[in-house]
Amino acid sequence: MNHGKTILAQILDGLHPEQFQRCAERHPMMRETPTLSAYDHFGVMVFAQLTYRESLRDIEACLGSRPRLLYHCGIRGMVKRCNLAYANEHRPAALFAEIAMVLMRRARRLYAHTPAELNLDGELFAIDASLIELSLAIFPWARWQGTQAAVKLNVMLAVNTELPAFCTLTSGKRHDVNFLDDIVFIPGSYYVFDRSYFDSVRWHHIDQAGAWFVTRAKCNICFHVCESRKVDKSTGLRCDQTIRFNSAKARRGYPDKLRRIRYYDAENNLSLVFLTNNFTLPALVIARIYKRRWEIELFFRWIKQHLRLRGFFSTTPNGVAVQVWSAICAYLLVAIAKQRLHLSKSLHQVLQIISVSSLEKLPLRQLLDENYTTNRPINIGIQLEINGF
Repeated sequence: MNHGKTILAQILDGLHPEQFQRCAERHPMMRETPTLSAYDHFGVMVFAQLTYRESLRDIEACLGSRPRLLYHCGIRGMVKRCNLAYANEHRPAALFAEIAMVLMRRARRLYAHTPAELNLDGELFAIDASLIELSLAIFPWARWQGTQAAVKLNVMLAVNTELPAFCTLTSGKRHDVNFLDDIVFIPGSYYVFDRSYFDSVRWHHIDQAGAWFVTRAKCNICFHVCESRKVDKSTGLRCDQTIRFNSAKARRGYPDKLRRIRYYDAENNLSLVFLTNNFTLPALVIARIYKRRWEIELFFRWIKQHLRLRGFFSTTPNGVAVQVWSAICAYLLVAIAKQRLHLSKSLHQVLQIISVSSLEKLPLRQLLDENYTTNRPINIGIQLEINGF
């Protein structure tokens, strides 16, 4: 008798089966595995991420022990390690990448009404990349530099919701700045990135698209000051200037004027110089925009600590990509469930509870409501009286 959906099935409800089927039809395998469909493969990889499985043998043992519950999760195939190994190697990772983009769009709609901290007139995005380190002995195709191997995850994060809006997975050798060529910039939005994205040509493309950017300046740039505005130095500001590049190459790339702001961070004893194409926002707001870039560093730290991005189930490029994209999908599915069911717990708490209850048949809201993680105050005096002291 079916008494409801499993926790895993409720998490997978964040993706409509018809949407998945349309994506699967666009990315077929050369030779399909009849005993493990594309949806079965996706569900198993999400399960592995949510429950911290260590190997394909580990996945097979856990899921093989509860075959009836698997059916109610939507996984109808035979979960064998040989089937999973073949699927990881041959099913296109582009399928998982496209599913991740579908989930990003849905999460963005669900979190559209999240209040903004800076009250900007456009959405704020942080752009950065993070290396996912691999062993060169096991992954010789991923040589990065010297004796190191890695792949690079490039992310454009919606700062307000702390959710990825666009991602790519590339070779570790590819320079970070090339990621700007993959982004479709939204007019009126704000994009913040660090000095590794210093490129005047690409900045001009952002400006021509009607978007704003905020970045840090390198110490060796040549410029001349066109205008200088007064600042309140008690706020940490040191200067607010309008500048132009001096070098012919930089001026060809960005022929227009830029705004240069120097800010002193007394807490960390740092002098920071920002460049932006926005001349209307107060200088202090520009400094606060760059400070919000730290959210993407926290995002990378979170997914590396709480998802399966260290040990890999496959040694092939496609298998590694499948696992990375399944981690992004798992993160987004949990975030969608949290917002859809109006769960009050943090994303970390939700993930930890799901990890030990994924195959239980229980409403997700009820499961989380029954788990209190705050410590209740204890009256020590009464406790001593009970013990007879």
